[in-house]
Amino acid sequence: MKMAETKNNSNKNNFLKKIRSKYILAKVFNILLKNKFLNIIRYNKYLQNKMNLNIKGYKKIYLEVEIEIILKKHIYGKFINIIDKKNESYFHIYFNDDKKLRKTKQIYEFDKIKKIKIIINANNLSFFKLFEDCECIKKISFIQFNRRDIKDMSYMFSGCYSLEKLNFYQFNTINVEDMSYMFNGCYSLKELSLNKFNTFNVKKMNGMFYNCSSLRVLNLSNFNTINVEDMSDMFNECRSLEELDISKFKINNSINRNDMFNGCYLLNKIKAYN
Repeated sequence: MKMAETKNNSNKNNFLKKIRSKYILAKVFNILLKNKFLNIIRYNKYLQNKMNLNIKGYKKIYLEVEIEIILKKHIYGKFINIIDKKNESYFHIYFNDDKKLRKTKQIYEFDKIKKIKIIINANNLSFFKLFEDCECIKKISFIQFNRRDIKDMSYMFSGCYSLEKLNFYQFNTINVEDMSYMFNGCYSLKELSLNKFNTFNVKKMNGMFYNCSSLRVLNLSNFNTINVEDMSDMFNECRSLEELDISKFKINNSINRNDMFNGCYLLNKIKAYN
């Protein structure tokens, strides 16, 4: 009888351990889901391995930026600019979903690359000239972007003349102060929706859409310009733009507005703030 009791107790204890482990696991997953930490476990082993870190580690991953890039056919060259000298620790690159970490920021004709995924971690505090003159890019999608510490996005897409589409999913701009020449020279872009941008802290919007000559649809319906000091050349050479809603803009006499609409030959309807 004692042997039978011992066996039963052992089975009971094992069963309780299983229940407890499942309960703890479920609790952990609920916490992760509640805090949206599971949103970023997607494409690569690098992030999954990082999930073994402590809670601080979770927070750091959550602040990372995940970017998907589609390349223009038959065009090659650089596809990302990292200004820092220690750039090897600031980004992780995967080509064609192969999950193999790459170091290069340049692509060549023989590489046969169609798609790139980039992860930029929390150590990079500026997106100044991040994609400047990256002529090979056709489409950029920001899959995960919850960085609240970025202040500079000036010239971020400047000179991306092959860029046809930009997707901003969870694009956090709450503390950005400089958006000057952000889309300068993106003359393949035909439409752009920035209605989710929080521009409360932005001071510079000069040249923001300069020479976006193919842009026909531009959604700025949520723009707050209360702290903007410079709007000069903001829409200069937006030759295809026919109408514009800037009804949320607050423009006073102290703001620099030189050549704000210069070259907007088709612009015949502006919805402005009363």
